[in-house]
Amino acid sequence: MALKGNLRDFSITQLLNLINLAKKSGALYIEGSSDIARVYFRDGKLTYAQIGQQEKPILQVLLENRKISQVQFNLLTVRLKNLGDKEAGLALVNGGYVTQAEIFQVLDNYLTGVMRSLFPWLEGYFHFEPNELPPEEKIPARLTLENLIVEGAREVHELEELKAEIPSLDMALKFAERPDVDIHSVKLSPEEWRVISYVNPKNTIQQIAHTTKLDDLEIRKVVYALVQAGLVQIVRPGGAPVALNGKTIVPSVDRKEQKSLVNRLIERIRSM
Repeated sequence: MALKGNLRDFSITQLLNLINLAKKSGALYIEGSSDIARVYFRDGKLTYAQIGQQEKPILQVLLENRKISQVQFNLLTVRLKNLGDKEAGLALVNGGYVTQAEIFQVLDNYLTGVMRSLFPWLEGYFHFEPNELPPEEKIPARLTLENLIVEGAREVHELEELKAEIPSLDMALKFAERPDVDIHSVKLSPEEWRVISYVNPKNTIQQIAHTTKLDDLEIRKVVYALVQAGLVQIVRPGGAPVALNGKTIVPSVDRKEQKSLVNRLIERIRSM
């Protein structure tokens, strides 16, 4: 299958759908604005995926999914350091640490996460190499694509809606002046707290996203939630307020009120 083109014309979910329907085997290379992804398939099922040099050995994946303890991870990292994922996985099963089913379960979860991070890639180039196999040392999964396609379509739609609300990531953030807000009572997610710690008119949203390792969809979700909660406002780098969905949110000029909220935010972050 000679398949290559531009993501502006053919989305990742459309590519997955084509590979799924044609039951193709091979590698899909996707060149984004800052990285290159490799996604491998066998008979229309996902077997392995990697973005740039980002890859996790099976031990790390099992630890993050709480299938092994930190003590076991430390011990096994030394014991299995010269083994690839296939050999390490076999040793783990034979040693009674995990079952084969658990290994495939955490691999499916891990690969799903990798694919989720690709869905916001709306610009770039791709090409498909038929019959190319994943790295020999990796455990090949057999993840069906239907659920990924549906989830990807939802995320792309959500991203487009958020882009309408927050068109540019070159804008910055500043704290809103809300003296009536008790930050200790605000229930924020870990991602929202991470973003809060970098709120400063000198930092663009794109810079915050890079520092906190959030993709375009994730950072827009967080920023939109914080703006709607009245905790931050979008400004031009340097401090001038900008419009959000046609409505400019202009702060009052009471510096004491702003300082009060900022201090409470800092105290809350330090106490975490």
